[in-house]
Amino acid sequence: MTSSPAADAAASLLAELVAQGVRDVVISPGSRSQALALAATHLARQGSVRVHVRIDERVAGFTALGLAREARVPAAVVCTSGTAAANLLPAAMEAFHSGIPLLLLTADRPPELRGVGANQATIQPGMFGAFVRWQHDAPVPGDGSWDGLGARAVAAAMGADAEPVGLPGVAGPVHLNLPAREPLSTALPDDFAAAPGAAPTADAGEPIVLDHGPRTVVIAGADAGPAAEDVPHAGSWPLIAEIVSGSRFGRYLVHGYREHLRDPDLGGRVERAVVLGHPTLSREVAALLKRDDVEVIAVRSGGEALNLNGRTRAAASVTVARGDADRAWLGAWMQASAASVVDLSENAPDQDGLHSTDLTARRDAMRAELAAVRRPLDRELLVDAVWRATWPHDRLMFGSSRLVRVADAVLGGKKVPVHANRGLAGIDGTIATATGIALASQADGAAGVTRVILGDLAFLHDVGALLRPPDEAEPRLQVIVGNDGGGTIFDGLEVAASAPREDLDRAFYTPHTAQLEQLAAAYGWDYQRITTRAALDQALTSPVAGRQLIEVPLPR
Repeated sequence: MTSSPAADAAASLLAELVAQGVRDVVISPGSRSQALALAATHLARQGSVRVHVRIDERVAGFTALGLAREARVPAAVVCTSGTAAANLLPAAMEAFHSGIPLLLLTADRPPELRGVGANQATIQPGMFGAFVRWQHDAPVPGDGSWDGLGARAVAAAMGADAEPVGLPGVAGPVHLNLPAREPLSTALPDDFAAAPGAAPTADAGEPIVLDHGPRTVVIAGADAGPAAEDVPHAGSWPLIAEIVSGSRFGRYLVHGYREHLRDPDLGGRVERAVVLGHPTLSREVAALLKRDDVEVIAVRSGGEALNLNGRTRAAASVTVARGDADRAWLGAWMQASAASVVDLSENAPDQDGLHSTDLTARRDAMRAELAAVRRPLDRELLVDAVWRATWPHDRLMFGSSRLVRVADAVLGGKKVPVHANRGLAGIDGTIATATGIALASQADGAAGVTRVILGDLAFLHDVGALLRPPDEAEPRLQVIVGNDGGGTIFDGLEVAASAPREDLDRAFYTPHTAQLEQLAAAYGWDYQRITTRAALDQALTSPVAGRQLIEVPLPR
């Protein structure tokens, strides 16, 4: 025991979290949270936990979200009281809707300093409301114990059915509000240690067994993961996989799925949709799931149940019964899919022409190749280049920008780990989340590069996430910004047809003159401005040693 009950309680809680499998703690500086921060850094020196420091709590929250999103193990984020805690709300909301385990450890004033106008004191118990699976306002150390809170918090974050908010069996955020009195900390004994435990796992629950009767499509949305491809493979059903699903591969993948869902002979004849993850990128999928003549079976992945048509069955998992596949149904979809493959290699070199003995043919081929090299980048070429450069040992994250919809429309199948904050489809915290993904996926010397592709507004919204403490490991991270000078995603929304041009430009497109090169220099990032496909391919395939910002100007 030390002379500070706060230090003892914090050390005990952090040791318990480590024993429950927590490996990453993100902290932001603050006085009231000092005992928690010092316990974390003490254990980090011993190698029991990895500590990441961020001065901005919103960035800290999304960094923890990225760590947990990649590892599927709760990451903890520690902050002081007041508005510091409130800045964790966006990450908590995303974690809730995406089913990501996250531990929010907010320091607080003791009860006698609440409601009396004390400095940096607000109403923290319950502040995350419906967006946490469990919340607990702990006693002040000395008045009561924090023992057992770590184990209970991890279990609830992984989906344990103990006073949960949200769906039982689905992971999500947990809030521990931790008040303390002075003395707020003291030095911990040198021999204080924590024994790392095994990573926690979620209970898959009882699966729904799918028979082969109804005409079925499998829909994979965000966070479905590579295992989602097993379902169409087992059932011989067409797979509609969003680009952010991580399931966009396999022989039953449907290309050009939007047009096929609109086709009365294909989408119009669907009798059952099996949904994995959270589909958000097309109106056609949403329309299918609203139909009252379609049975929807939704594998739960977030805090809210999917029930768009009033007859959705929620499942913890699904399995496919033995039976005869409907080959005619599958064949019709596969034939339509083959005709819808988007060929982005139309400007590939004419090898026959380049090696022809006919001087005219060779000249024409060389001119065509030179034109292709010099061709300005557009959105299709940009997403195609990033997709082609990314491999299974890499990680790819899409921001909620116009580019993700372009990618969903034109890119083919590839077994690549993909992430996106599509729980709420916000532009919050994209770079911070990608940083957390990079730190988790590259831990312990693992290979690979994390790439995040996003628009300029999403980049500027999270520019504070470019800051990295100089004493922390530098992840291999490429941030590729498609810069069209504003929010052109609104071109395809209702407001573009209803708003006066001046108002549309000012309030929605929000054009800017930010100099990304200067921002990169200020934060210590390598920077390249790239305008051609050849230069982009070279940048994406060259070795990455640290943090790179690649700006690609795009037409407005």
